[in-house]
Amino acid sequence: MVQVLLSVITHGQPGSHLKEAANIPELTYLDMGESFQTLQIHGLAGTVIPLQHTTKEAAIAVLDGLALLQLPDTDHFLRKGSTFIVPAGVKYSLNIIEDFKAIAVMTIDSEIQFH
Repeated sequence: MVQVLLSVITHGQPGSHLKEAANIPELTYLDMGESFQTLQIHGLAGTVIPLQHTTKEAAIAVLDGLALLQLPDTDHFLRKGSTFIVPAGVKYSLNIIEDFKAIAVMTIDSEIQFH
């Protein structure tokens, strides 16, 4: 079951979808094991995702599109074929430049919290 409480996103069941608001991309839970879960992230060009952070590190693998991940001290372009480790507890935002699709790998006890 997808849990959304006070702008906190936690684990869901494979195949479940979450689209909280127009400015947040669609998240589809793909698979869950004993320790890790995978989510597909899909967002449209022009979407600006507000400040958020993950409670544990998350690995992002970009399947298609282009986005700018903005961290406090640096920016990273996420392009098709690239990967990035999102640090735990660090606030970031995501500006989707071209329609974007990625896979996120997170521990099952990790949460995405919006600010």
